[in-house]
Amino acid sequence: MKTLRLLVASLLLCGTALASSPSSINNDDSCDIKVGPAATLLLPYFQVDVAGTTGQTTLFTITNVTRYPQIAHVTLWTDWAYPVLTFNLFLTGYDVQAINLADVLIRGTVAPPGGTTSNTAPGVLSAAAGNLRSTLDCANNPAVLPTSVRNAVLSALTIGVFNPGGGAPACSTVGSLHANAIGYATIDVVANCTNRMPSDPAYYTTDLLFDNVLVGDYQQIGSSPAGAGTSNAFDAAGNPMVHIRAMPEGGGAGVAIPTGLSYTFYDRFTPSPTRTIDRRQPLPSTFAVRFIQRGASGFATNLTIWREGIDTGKCSTYLNNPYMSFAEIIRFDEHENVFVHVCSPYQEPQEPCAQWLQPTSLTNSVASSNASPYPPLVGPDVGGWFYLNLNNGGSLTYSVTQADGSVPTNAKTILAPVGSTTTVGPRPSQNWVTVTLFGNLGGNRMTAELDAAPLGNGCSPAAFLSGDNRPIGPAGGVFVCPPGTTLTDGTTTLCTGTNVNPKP
Repeated sequence: MKTLRLLVASLLLCGTALASSPSSINNDDSCDIKVGPAATLLLPYFQVDVAGTTGQTTLFTITNVTRYPQIAHVTLWTDWAYPVLTFNLFLTGYDVQAINLADVLIRGTVAPPGGTTSNTAPGVLSAAAGNLRSTLDCANNPAVLPTSVRNAVLSALTIGVFNPGGGAPACSTVGSLHANAIGYATIDVVANCTNRMPSDPAYYTTDLLFDNVLVGDYQQIGSSPAGAGTSNAFDAAGNPMVHIRAMPEGGGAGVAIPTGLSYTFYDRFTPSPTRTIDRRQPLPSTFAVRFIQRGASGFATNLTIWREGIDTGKCSTYLNNPYMSFAEIIRFDEHENVFVHVCSPYQEPQEPCAQWLQPTSLTNSVASSNASPYPPLVGPDVGGWFYLNLNNGGSLTYSVTQADGSVPTNAKTILAPVGSTTTVGPRPSQNWVTVTLFGNLGGNRMTAELDAAPLGNGCSPAAFLSGDNRPIGPAGGVFVCPPGTTLTDGTTTLCTGTNVNPKP
């Protein structure tokens, strides 16, 4: 580790090109992620105390904001991004369904049967089936999971061993070892009630829909904060799920419609030659995150980080996911002092330098050891912010802009710590970051949870590293002034272009 000092003014500039944009702005098309009706909801991290000693669990709620019935297809993934359980929730028009993952994982109860099947009596404002292919297969949505299935899922989420039985392939490298069940979830709008996983190519040709109709939120109950003592515990935290829109929206399952997106949220799973058949917005790779760390008796900060995996869907490849590198994390204190790791994430061969973050994780902002991904905070300040460039370097499973799935000519192969290889490609990987600020002050157990601020979107090109002698900062970064205005610091023009709108 070493401490560097950078000019604050350099952060106001940008080393990346302007973000590309979709081919239309119909129906609110945009690469920017916002809380609004979506085709996919991402729960970036869940944790459930399966021993039942602390009561820690994750709740999430899904709402159908349209008059048409919808099928919400829920998939639970391990912390190494391996899908292990899927179930369907049939929602009538304007319906809402809450799920307690402790019910699912400990008691095997998905939800009350009346809230998950097509036998549910619709309300007076609910319309007919709409875009659904059939509701007959939704009449038998299970209310209770078989014990064998529940045990297999619990094993995958706690010790990383998945053996579902019934002729399905087993895998012993699907996740890391921890006492609680840890992973993440995706909720998709689909046309059928099936048990297909998003890792199945048939999921995209027969099931996945593109109607932006779902909103959702989650709550983490009885949290056990990462890297903090019991004096910093808090009772609960909540936040909207990540709302991922399909664009252009609408249309039946399996229909490939041109999109302005260069790649999509489910990019590495979509089949060739229609790699953009998914049509869901990709997520960004760079973020700004506030932190406060005042010790055991003051405020602390946890970061929940979701990352796009590099696996191909085969059991043997999931060993690579916990060793995904990230480009860089830079810490700024309240006096603009800068602290960074000195190792390079893309050197050949890769050298361990705490430059690994798995697909979903909960970490504390304090750099308590060399294993922390965060540079240490040196000096009297107790707060500041992080610049996170979480680009994992790319993978042969990423399509970039090639519709046929071909490998870009400027990709290169690097060595991963387990002896396998990954690829540094031209497009950044997808990520999401949520920050939890919490502390016990004056007997008050306080907490605030919010999404980190993206410094670009999923259509932004990969950001430059600070070591490239280019300033870090937001994507875009070309300041636009009123016509005829020039702002300078005496030597350098700080403002270019105009704010005159082009003729339509």
